Amino acid sequence: MTGGQGTADEVPADEVVVALRDVAQLGGFFALDTVRGPASGEERLTREGFAARARTVNERYGTAETRIGVSIAHLGLAARLWSPVLACALVHGIVPVMTTAEWAGDGSALRLAGPRGSRAPRSASSLADAVCVQADGVLQRMEGHLPVKMAPRLLAGNSASALIGSAAQLLRYRTGLRTPLTELTRELLKTGRLRGTGRITGPELTFRRRSCCLYYRAPNGSKCGDCCLAR
Repeated sequence: MTGGQGTADEVPADEVVVALRDVAQLGGFFALDTVRGPASGEERLTREGFAARARTVNERYGTAETRIGVSIAHLGLAARLWSPVLACALVHGIVPVMTTAEWAGDGSALRLAGPRGSRAPRSASSLADAVCVQADGVLQRMEGHLPVKMAPRLLAGNSASALIGSAAQLLRYRTGLRTPLTELTRELLKTGRLRGTGRITGPELTFRRRSCCLYYRAPNGSKCGDCCLAR
C-alpha cells in the first residue's frame, strides 16, 4: 500500500464511503465522516489545529504542562486513525487511504476528504503493512509538527496503545473477528516503530505498554490500565 495512488486494487469511492458509514455505527472513534472534493487546507491535521486541541486537553485536565495535553491529544488522534482503518480492513476488506484526513470542525473528530481505498491484502503481514501506513504513517507525519518535543518512544507507545484499544473495542462488537483481528494486531505490533512498544497480555486484547502517556501527571490523573508504571 502506498499513499493511495491509483492501482488495480483501488476501490471505487462509493464503496469506500459505504464501508466507512457502516463501521461508523460502531460509534466513538470508529466514526469518520466523508466529504467529496479536495481537502481544505485550513482543516488538515496541521500544527496549529493540533496545538489548539492539545490546549483544550490541558484546560480540561487543569494542567499547564504542555506535554500532557500533547500526549493525550496525540493518543486520541491515534485512536481515530486506527479504529476506522482496522474495522474497514477486517469487516469490508478495504483499507481506506487516510492521507486526506482532516479535522471535522472544532472538536477532535475527523473526516476524510475525497475518500479512496484499496482492497485489503490477504496475508496478515501484508495487511499489517497496509494498515500501518494508513494509520500510524499518517500519525507520524503529523508528529513532525507537534508544538513541543516529545520522546519518540512515548509517541510510539501511544500509537500502540490506541491500536490495541481500537482492536479490543472492535472485538467486543464483532466477536466473530477474534482470530483474524488477533492475528492482525499481533502482526501490527511487529511492524515499524510499534515493535517493542508492549505486549498483549490476554485473549481480550489487554495490553501492557513499555512507556507512559503522562496522564498520571495531570491533577486528579491516574495510571492507565496498560501503563508500564501500573502494578
